[in-house]
Amino acid sequence: MPKTYSSPPADERQETVACPLCHSAASSPLLSSAGFRFVRCRSCSLVYQDPRPVFQDLRRRYGAEYFSYELDNERNFFELMRLGLRDIDFDELTRGFVRPRAFLDVGCATGMLLASMREKGWNTQGVDLCRQSAEYGIAHRGVPIFAGTLEEAGFASGSFSVVHFSHLIEHVPDPRGLLAEARRILAPDGLAVITTPNIGGFQARLFREAWRSAIPDHLTLFSRRTLGRLLEQCGFSVRRIVTWGGLARGTAPGFIKGPVDALAKKCGFGDVMLFLAARD
Repeated sequence: MPKTYSSPPADERQETVACPLCHSAASSPLLSSAGFRFVRCRSCSLVYQDPRPVFQDLRRRYGAEYFSYELDNERNFFELMRLGLRDIDFDELTRGFVRPRAFLDVGCATGMLLASMREKGWNTQGVDLCRQSAEYGIAHRGVPIFAGTLEEAGFASGSFSVVHFSHLIEHVPDPRGLLAEARRILAPDGLAVITTPNIGGFQARLFREAWRSAIPDHLTLFSRRTLGRLLEQCGFSVRRIVTWGGLARGTAPGFIKGPVDALAKKCGFGDVMLFLAARD
């Protein structure tokens, strides 16, 4: 099956790491491909890359080529994010939010979602590691985007009502640190919206190494259980989980794919999952 775009491993330093969730050093090999390997923690079952690239080298992957990919696919990505927010009734859920009515999109790419949220009356801010994507969003959409990591942005505590990550948390070397920083900058009643591939879904179990999300750029692959546990450890209460995507396009005829997709969404074994979590 076709895989999600990823930058091929280059001349990067590697480091051996412990489990990002429970810090155990005991793991078992799970998935491997050319140049990278995923292991499963024997203690908490989290799936993560070990060894993995050093972050100072890894961040160089998010340059001009990555920007071209983001720009070519921005409309499709925006529609998927819009549908995900609709699935959790985001507009209705946040209708009564008072100041700060501020929406932060981390991994915002070219800023299309930020522009849409601004039209709905939100104060918007973006963060993206790819400098070219950030510069494009600023120049072409007039949205503020910080080029770098969320931690490097250094936003004031309690600045945002909503922090949104779409296909971002699986790319970062320290997902616990990311969520801790998100909690710090959220207002007391703030919400986090997190979308990420589901290693516990039907497609991941069926395709294994050939699964489209088993790629070098993904450092951690979460299941519903492992991401839920990490959110709770970081001071969030999970309010809702939705999943979608039963079979990838082209892997089955339409009369099979349609029912499987519907069943995956209903039963929670979809290929992608969205968590709605509240700051405790």
